[in-house]
Amino acid sequence: MIESTDHGDIRVLKLARPPANALNPELVESLTLALQDASRQANAVIVSGLPGMFCAGLDLPELIHHGREPLSRFWQSFLRLLKTIAHMPVPTVFALTGHAPAGGIVLALYGDYRIMPRGNFKTGLNEVQVGLVVPGVIHQALVRTIGAHTAERILVAGEIMDSERALGIGLVDELVDTPEETVSRAMEWCQQHLQLPRQAMLTTRALARADLHALFSDSSELGVEKFVEVWFSESSRNTLEAVVSRLQKK
Repeated sequence: MIESTDHGDIRVLKLARPPANALNPELVESLTLALQDASRQANAVIVSGLPGMFCAGLDLPELIHHGREPLSRFWQSFLRLLKTIAHMPVPTVFALTGHAPAGGIVLALYGDYRIMPRGNFKTGLNEVQVGLVVPGVIHQALVRTIGAHTAERILVAGEIMDSERALGIGLVDELVDTPEETVSRAMEWCQQHLQLPRQAMLTTRALARADLHALFSDSSELGVEKFVEVWFSESSRNTLEAVVSRLQKK
């Protein structure tokens, strides 16, 4: 599910679970392990996806069949993945090779830099539209990235937007012309940072990201039980099942 390629001291991790790189337990665990290995073996990391599709978010058609305990274990695993990204000791860039809604952009919030192609590629946190509530650890990462007022507007509406709007509000950092160029530009960004005095760059980076690390300091604040309760509430289940039904008809 993860294709790993080294370009000198830069490692590219490509999500490879067609057709949509939807996040199920196996992909989440595989990416976590791949990132942990990369943190020890590379000086910079790029996370990319399929051409036109970075990641469609949670695999709702699979997860809808999970009971409470499996769903709780999955959500804890997903939060461990976010923590792993946040605590990466080396620069980590997300080359969003296409659509990156919901869980796709959530992953990227914890990286250093986000690059997306221009065009009709969509991103945004649409959890409200599918009956879910963004946990505090994700909300605070979003606030850190785009500010409290804008975060409120897009979260409450569950807004899905094109890449131009995402750039305008700071949800992504840069746009390129094609999905393929996201990776090449990410390589350039990494190389530019690796040319800086290493200790000064890494120490300053750690200082600047201390608030991101702190989001995971208290496990009781991660909201696993609350997320599971919302997932299994009658209102959310009805909405999720309707979403899954529409997806399966496509």
